[in-house]
Amino acid sequence: MATIGDICVSASINLLSALAFLFAFGILRLQPFNDRVYFPKWYLKGIRGSPTGSNRVKKFVNLDFGTYIRFLNWMPAALHMPEPELIDHAGLDSAVYIRIYLLGVKIFAPITLLAFMVLVPVNWFGKTLQARGPKDLTFSSIDKISISNIPFGSDRFWVHIVMSYVFSSWTCYSLYKEYKVIAEMRLRFLAAERRRPDQFTVLVRNVPPDPDESVVYNANKLACIAAEKKKLINWHVYYQNKYERNPSKRPTTRTGFLGFLGNKVDAIDHYTAIIDNLSKQEAEERESIINNPNAVIPAAFVSFKTRWAAAVCAQTQQTSNPTIWLTEWAPEPRDVFWENLAIPYFDLNMRRLLMAVALFFLTFFFMIPIALVQSLANIEAIEKVLPFLKPIIEKPSIKSVIQGFLPGLALKIFLIMLPKILMTMSKMEGITSLSGLDRRSASKYYLFVLVNVFLGSVITGTAFQQLGQFINQPSTEFTKTVGSTIPMKATFFITYIMIDGWAGIAAEILRLAPLITFHVKNTFLVKTEQDRQNAMDPGSLEFATSEPRIQLYFMLGHVYAPVTPFLLPFIVVFFAFAYMIFRHQIINVYNQQYESGGSFWPDIHGRVISGLIISQILLMGLLSTRGTDKSTLVLIAQPILTLWFHRYCKGRFESAFVKFPLEEAMVKDTLERAVEPNLNLRIYLQDAYVHPGFKGDDFQKPAIIDDEENNPLIQTTRASRRGSKPESDSETGSY
Repeated sequence: MATIGDICVSASINLLSALAFLFAFGILRLQPFNDRVYFPKWYLKGIRGSPTGSNRVKKFVNLDFGTYIRFLNWMPAALHMPEPELIDHAGLDSAVYIRIYLLGVKIFAPITLLAFMVLVPVNWFGKTLQARGPKDLTFSSIDKISISNIPFGSDRFWVHIVMSYVFSSWTCYSLYKEYKVIAEMRLRFLAAERRRPDQFTVLVRNVPPDPDESVVYNANKLACIAAEKKKLINWHVYYQNKYERNPSKRPTTRTGFLGFLGNKVDAIDHYTAIIDNLSKQEAEERESIINNPNAVIPAAFVSFKTRWAAAVCAQTQQTSNPTIWLTEWAPEPRDVFWENLAIPYFDLNMRRLLMAVALFFLTFFFMIPIALVQSLANIEAIEKVLPFLKPIIEKPSIKSVIQGFLPGLALKIFLIMLPKILMTMSKMEGITSLSGLDRRSASKYYLFVLVNVFLGSVITGTAFQQLGQFINQPSTEFTKTVGSTIPMKATFFITYIMIDGWAGIAAEILRLAPLITFHVKNTFLVKTEQDRQNAMDPGSLEFATSEPRIQLYFMLGHVYAPVTPFLLPFIVVFFAFAYMIFRHQIINVYNQQYESGGSFWPDIHGRVISGLIISQILLMGLLSTRGTDKSTLVLIAQPILTLWFHRYCKGRFESAFVKFPLEEAMVKDTLERAVEPNLNLRIYLQDAYVHPGFKGDDFQKPAIIDDEENNPLIQTTRASRRGSKPESDSETGSY
């Protein structure tokens, strides 16, 4: 078993790896040719430009050696920007996201200090492990300061019970304070926010058919034509620029595969003709959709003259029949997932049921497809399927690769594909916004991590085996089994935290994959400035995968706080380090795809609470195996009180994340009418929720809102068309 010395060696290795990543980042970010990789957000905002100068070398290499001395100045800079300025710069979603890491520091820093002051001495002087002797039991120095060192049936366990209540109380207090702060931030953000179309707009589902009303059109084919036309326009711009640089020679291309085969033709004329043809097809398809009654779907974006009217409509039932005219707040235009608007409302419940069943099987039987793939990595299996390869695979070097590399590769490929699988499942459920898809995928990923990473690691078996134990054993026995194995897995989770949470987070800031990808694209694929922007596009925070991983650290901290306090400092270092790293990334790199105003915080709160309750139940199971059955009864009230606290917070704060106060709506409307009495909202809203397929190349914003959206708090889709952000693939949806 790993000792404290072994953990210190592992910590040194991971710490050196993290420092190496940080050092490499500090040097690479100073080089001008990497500027678009490490500061893309400022380029997309138009604040930063490509390095210029007469010296060609200075365009690629930084020759100012003074900057190398200060290569770590990005750390204080990441923490220097005040939170209100951060919200203006990156949006409330980004600011709330990094507060998850700050919450981890607030919860576990005091818990760590208290645990080392109280529990470590209590555990150390238990001396149970030393008394048994090395022949009776194998243990490490970490076990001496864990609950395993307490004698069977000892009254010392009362200290752990009391401290468990203290830890849970502090966690609930911190969660309450944070929930209150986030709710106030959201309300202030909504009150101070500039005018946006979603403030006046309601999404109506299951609209009864009306031959005189056209609502939302299914424009799947039209979107494909528009996407193809966009690619060809980019090629046309490339050849046009090439001709302007050398007017003496017209550029040519071939009409066959990828421009390498077929007849040689004039490139500009060739792409002009194809684009003209696609424009005609696009116009015909638009006309066909408008005139085709089957293309109308029972959904609509309804805009109102005032925010107050929109709030009343979105938050009330419209008819006595609760299955029609279903209203909800419309997502902002760039947050709309157009493909799912065409799904009939009555199909949603069946889809969600099927996806719930699929998620169950994916979670508890995920090792079955992995085992099938890994079985092909077996030498005998390959020889049986492909006997002609036997002379090759029997070679020692090839045999070693197949047996030692392919099984792990199969598992790694599946884990890489898992987020995409979960996102596809969420899309099939009919979620109509990108933010909603992220939240739903995150909940699925959290369940998968809980069962297969946490419980799977504790029990050392597949989720299918865990399910079998849960079914065949009484619930109390299963809890005892899991609880009793927790202390033995402390060293495993400590090494996991250091590898994934220390070195892994440091690798995040280095952005090695985007660095290589950008330079490859910039060298071989970039033809126009639009291509350069697309190559530079950093994407957004992967909330659907990163947030469930953060929740694993919360759960590990709560589980091991009263059991093995030695794990807690590693948790605190992770949260503090990740807070600084992601604050830097949000300021300089990531460009959020949408802005939901921090609406995901109730999910964060709920998952932290669920992890806390799981830790309380597991502690009950652990203590019940240590001869403290009567004292363990005191812990029964703990999960009940925690659940009551969650319900209280839900009733106290959650409405701020799903509803908009009518009072606030009325105040904003009144101020707007006083400041801009002649504002024509019809012009402002008429094209806000037009499907991307119906927005032609000459689509322009009304001049009346041009000035107010030049520097918005969060840029709308129409603002991004002005060049601040290239259109993402999701914005050219299927309708």
